[in-house]
Amino acid sequence: MTESDIELVIAVIRPDKLSEAKQALAEVGAPSLTVSDVSGRGSQPAMTEQWRGEEYTVDLHQKVKIEIVVADIDAEDVAEALSDAAHTGEPGDGKIFIVPVSEAYQIRTGETGVDAV
Repeated sequence: MTESDIELVIAVIRPDKLSEAKQALAEVGAPSLTVSDVSGRGSQPAMTEQWRGEEYTVDLHQKVKIEIVVADIDAEDVAEALSDAAHTGEPGDGKIFIVPVSEAYQIRTGETGVDAV
């Protein structure tokens, strides 16, 4: 393998699907991940709500972003596992992106490339 074989899988999904996503990742051999709370909008419609008698529009929806760097596991398998776990069939299920990683560094050991992953 070369450094070009390192890929970053980024998924933005519903927060309530995180547990299922983590389980699916473990099952395909990709248990290492980074999770961030994010908000955004896409095809999921805005909602009008009220707070203290004032009406407001919620057009940024709460999501979680999962990032997984893979070198010895097929990124397509990881993406498929995430997609299956996060799917509800409703707008707002999320998106998955696969991005090439040009280099990786392991801070503790000094290893680089695939060895750092």
